Amino acid sequence: MQKTSARLLSLLSLLQARRDWPGALLAERLEISPRTVRRDVDRLRELGYPIVATKGPDGGYRLGAGAELPPLLFDDEQAVALVVGLRIAAVSGAGVEEAAARALNTVRQVMPARLRRRVDTFRVTPVQRSAAPRVDSGVLVALSAAVHAREVLRFDYRRPEDDGDDALTPPRRVEPHHLVTRGGRWYLVAWDLDRDDWRTFRADRISPRTPTGPRFTPRELPGGDVAAFVTSRFRGSDGSGDWPCRGEVILDLPAAAVSRHTSEGVVEELGPDRCRLVLGSWSWTGLAAALGRFDADVEVVGPAELKDAFARLAHRYARAAAG
Repeated sequence: MQKTSARLLSLLSLLQARRDWPGALLAERLEISPRTVRRDVDRLRELGYPIVATKGPDGGYRLGAGAELPPLLFDDEQAVALVVGLRIAAVSGAGVEEAAARALNTVRQVMPARLRRRVDTFRVTPVQRSAAPRVDSGVLVALSAAVHAREVLRFDYRRPEDDGDDALTPPRRVEPHHLVTRGGRWYLVAWDLDRDDWRTFRADRISPRTPTGPRFTPRELPGGDVAAFVTSRFRGSDGSGDWPCRGEVILDLPAAAVSRHTSEGVVEELGPDRCRLVLGSWSWTGLAAALGRFDADVEVVGPAELKDAFARLAHRYARAAAG
């Protein structure tokens, strides 16, 4: 039989592995008597672990939530996953960078040497880290709680064109549906009750008000998919998921070569060194410039706006070349 201290750690590890444990099964796994299980549970309770006794034919025990976070046990894979998550959180822009770094240091100090060497090789280098504004973690928690509770949310929202104290618009009232992250920024997708339409709000410009409003029945998001909906809003469309400017060209390049460099375009093979490409963009000039990156002869199929954009760029580039 294990010593009492080792047995307590084994018992704690089992209680963390699943929600409910029948007492008889715990005794069997630990190779002790049900009476010893009860004594060990009482010892863990004295150490601050909120263990609840469950009733029923298979009465047993459950590790509940307490007022404070007690010491936890992690297996090797859980410990590695925790470190990976903390390293990513430290560069997420969620306003928890300092806390994540402190938690990572705490976990790392108590890791066995074999795991410490393993996780120390994992590094995350953020690209353009300063481009996205930081969001207060308390704001993210408040938004997420309102989404989960399905309660009307009231908040002050700062206009994008002005960061001064006088830039706050009147309080907004929304039905919050999703908290999403895109390109290093956090956004709230919600139904705006005053504007009677779907809106996407930047979380770093939100100042939640308390208390929250009444509960609501969630509306169906256009298209039913939050990722497609947010993408369509950033494309500036009406929710159809399409770009405001879309054109078709023929390139003197193999379809396989073009496909490697466009994730959203539709590529059709027309021959060994020729393909058709349908691509979208914010503007016709931007679309023409994007197509120019393929460094190949281009034949514009349409529309006329795309041909005009190529003409404007040609004149602009010719002037630049002339110096």
